[in-house]
Amino acid sequence: MKFVIAPDSFKGSLTAKEAADAIETGIKRIFPDADYENVPMADGGEGTVQSLVDATHGTFRTIDVLNPLQETVPAEYGILGDGQTAVIEMAAASGIQFVNDETKNPLITTTYGTGQLIADALQRGATEIIIGIGGSATTDGGAGMAEALGAKFLDASGSPINRGGGGLADLATIDVSGMNPLLMNAHIRIASDVTNPLVGKTGSAAVFGPQKGATPEMVKQLDANLAHYAEVLRTTLGVDLADYPGSGAAGGLGAGLLAFTNAKMEKGVEIVVQMTKLKERAKDADFVFTGEGGIDFQTQYGKTPMGTAQAAHSVSDHVTVIALAGNVGKGIDQLYDLGIDVVMGILPGVEDLPTAVAHAKDNLTNTAENVARLIRRARK
Repeated sequence: MKFVIAPDSFKGSLTAKEAADAIETGIKRIFPDADYENVPMADGGEGTVQSLVDATHGTFRTIDVLNPLQETVPAEYGILGDGQTAVIEMAAASGIQFVNDETKNPLITTTYGTGQLIADALQRGATEIIIGIGGSATTDGGAGMAEALGAKFLDASGSPINRGGGGLADLATIDVSGMNPLLMNAHIRIASDVTNPLVGKTGSAAVFGPQKGATPEMVKQLDANLAHYAEVLRTTLGVDLADYPGSGAAGGLGAGLLAFTNAKMEKGVEIVVQMTKLKERAKDADFVFTGEGGIDFQTQYGKTPMGTAQAAHSVSDHVTVIALAGNVGKGIDQLYDLGIDVVMGILPGVEDLPTAVAHAKDNLTNTAENVARLIRRARK
C-alpha cells in the first residue's frame, strides 16, 4: 500500500514538511511497512518558499534589502534543488508585516526590495523565478521592483519620481535602457489567484488599498495614479495592463512584472504541483493525505488541499483523498464533488487557539493514526 502525504503548512504551528512528517508518524503506527511519499505543498502564499525548498532539497539565501518603508532588513528566498530555479515571496521584502497602524501608507511604500531579491537570484544564475505575490504593503504598480532591476521612472524634467504609489502622479516617461540584461533569459512565473485588474472599482487601490492604510481620498488618488501609470506603460512599452486580469495583484506588482519581465501569471498551487512532481508521485497511490490549518467552502478556490486532490484524481481512478484540518468551517460538502473524499478535524475536543497551536503536531499525528485504523478495519 502507498500513501502520499501532501499538506500545506498549519500556519503558526507547523511547516508543510513538519505536518507531513507528523501525518506519516501516525499512519506508520498502523502500516509500518507501507510505501510513503512526503510532498510538502503550498498555494503560492505564505510558506511557498519553505515548501518548495523542502520538497526539492534546495537551499535558502538571505540578503539585505529595502523594506516597504525603505529601511534595510534581511530577506530570505529559496533556490530549488535544480540550482536554476529561485522561489521568492514578495512579502519577504515588501510585506504588510513591515508596517503598523502608524506607518502603513501606500502613497510611500515601495516594492524596491522585491526587485532586489529578483536581481540577486538572477546574479546567482537563476533562469526561472517563481514569485508568490500575496501579503503586500504596497500600491506602487511594481515600479519599485522595476527600478531595482534598472528601470528609470522620470518626471517631466527628467528627474526620478518619488517611490511609492504617490510618486506615480508625476511620472512622464520610463527609461528601460538600463534594465538588468539577465532578465532576457529568465522566465518568471507569477503565483497568484487574484484576478483583479490594475484600476477601477475592482482594481488594486479600491479593493486592497484600505487594508494597506489607504483612506477613501487616498484610494481615489492611488487609482488615478495607477491609471496614469498604465497609460505611460502603454505609450512607452506598448503594454496595455489597466484591465488585465491579475494586474492588480499585490498593489499592482502583477502589472509591473508583466510589463518589465518575461512573466506569466499562473495559479500558485498548480505551480507547486508541477515543481514537486506531485502527479508523478501520486500515480500509484492508494491514499493521499493533505490538509492545512483551516478548511471550508473557500478551499475550492485555489487552496492547497483542493489542488492536491484534483492532481491526485487526475492520475488515478482509485485513489482516496483525505484532508485534515485544525478548523473545519462551513460548506465542506461543496468539496466532496470536486476531489476531496474526506475532511477530518484534528482537535480532540474544545481548545483555545494557543492550546491548539501548541498541540498541533500531536493532534495531527493522532488523527492520522485514527484514520489509518479505520482504513485497516475497512480493508479487512
